[in-house]
Amino acid sequence: MNRRSVLRTAVGATGAVALSPLLSACGGGPEQKTGANSKAGLKAALPAYVPRNPVEPDIAPVAGGDGAVTDPAFLRYPSEQVATVSGTPGKGGKYTAVTPLWGTVPAPGNSFYEAMNKALGVELTMKPADGNNYHTIIPTMTAAKRLPDWVQLPTWWNSQFNVGRLAGTQLADLTPYLSGDKIKKYPNLAAIPTGAWQVGAWGDKLYGIPCSSSRFVVAGTTFYRRDILEAKGITADQVTSADDLMNLGKELTDAKRGVWAFDDVWTYLFPFWDVPPKWTVVDGKLLHAYEVPGFLEALDWHHRLAANGYAHPDALAGNNADGTTRFYSGKVLISGGGMGAWSVADHQSGTAADKNYRRGAFDIFAADGRSTPRTFLGSSSSMISYLNARLKPEQIEELLAVADYLAAPYGSREYTMVNFGVEGIHHTMERGVPTATEAGKKYVQAPTYPFLAAPPAVLSNQGADIVTRDAAAWQAANVKRLYKPVFWNMNISMPQAMTTTLAAQSVEDTIKDCYHGKKKVKDVQDAIASWKSSGGGDRLKQWMTDNVLDKYGTGQ
Repeated sequence: MNRRSVLRTAVGATGAVALSPLLSACGGGPEQKTGANSKAGLKAALPAYVPRNPVEPDIAPVAGGDGAVTDPAFLRYPSEQVATVSGTPGKGGKYTAVTPLWGTVPAPGNSFYEAMNKALGVELTMKPADGNNYHTIIPTMTAAKRLPDWVQLPTWWNSQFNVGRLAGTQLADLTPYLSGDKIKKYPNLAAIPTGAWQVGAWGDKLYGIPCSSSRFVVAGTTFYRRDILEAKGITADQVTSADDLMNLGKELTDAKRGVWAFDDVWTYLFPFWDVPPKWTVVDGKLLHAYEVPGFLEALDWHHRLAANGYAHPDALAGNNADGTTRFYSGKVLISGGGMGAWSVADHQSGTAADKNYRRGAFDIFAADGRSTPRTFLGSSSSMISYLNARLKPEQIEELLAVADYLAAPYGSREYTMVNFGVEGIHHTMERGVPTATEAGKKYVQAPTYPFLAAPPAVLSNQGADIVTRDAAAWQAANVKRLYKPVFWNMNISMPQAMTTTLAAQSVEDTIKDCYHGKKKVKDVQDAIASWKSSGGGDRLKQWMTDNVLDKYGTGQ
């Protein structure tokens, strides 16, 4: 997995877990605080938003409903790399930083790290840690109170990290430095949208720095082989309901030829039945997603999809590892996936398997074909970094200046340095595109610095303009169909027992068996009933009502 695919995945929130309220499990009795933010307190703590566009995109953003905005798109890398930071941000301080890394850890003190320290004006010792074990590495550090000066805490691990408890004890309060107009001291940080900062706020104070952010975040969507379907005269605008999609499944499936219409689609398709990620409020009362009428309707549709034989047998067996191979080879023509699937790497792999390969995506539609199409926005950021509470004020200010450099916008001089290193050493410009040298591949491939701070997301797939155009067009067509779900961008600390109940593992396992055709909808209904009565589901809903909804509102 390369640097840009990791960042794109982080921003795109490619999994339902990223769309849940950001939960941090804590112990304690009934007096325990939730860590959520009051409306007035949050407003006072959050930084001002001051957009900054020194590099104009080729495809401008489009505004939609409920604060959603498409990502700016670049078809070419800016030839004139504008400087956005004057001078050197640091003053010679020495610090350590830990970030997760899914890949080979570069040797310490390498030429890229040395060049970055010179550019930043600090001695920042980068200590990337194994991303696969990161959720166990950080708790060991916090238990011993030995966090580094700067640390990345991905939000999907907030529960394991206990971030709600760390805020204000081991993590520095950044409110005095960044709230309101104070952030204008750091123009690149000020250009990060407010929603992303909200993800790093706990108990009416600001602690986190967004390392990825977007105002167009969805769990994913339902992709299709555009090249193959269009050759059959089938276009995306012909699919405006679940019935249309089921009929398409019948038309496309030819088991004798080894072709099935569908791979796994549940994770990214169920919202089309107007099912929320976890919670919704109806007539002032909190409802879990399991209690929404559309939930069982969605499940029934997916069960019938499997029963009708329109899904690939390997997908029904839970073999997701070979899903992309099935898609590239044309063995399946429709597949769910995160937005990070629209990438240069996907285009290269797909066209290597079939020179005509082109990924497409169905627009968001209402399952019944009559209601207003909509789906929920995900969290504005899933990668948040924090500074250590033991740092002195002048050290915090120095590192915030460094963060401002790291958050320089796409295509700027600083962005090029952070993401590609020194020209002539770590990259060369080939056809206007920064292209890694051997040293660059060895040392700059890891998303270390962007996991400390980064600018808002853009759409950019250098060498594959068609991918950028398709993704930008899809966002523009669907941006007005997004809405903020209940408890959007809210940080909620809860007792460990409640976190376990929220996971509802036994129910989720039954749901998977149902949409794989192994169990019936009635089995899921029974599992939900058991979860609500004896599994703690009803107690969880009451706890959320009393401790979050009644005190802090919906977050919408």
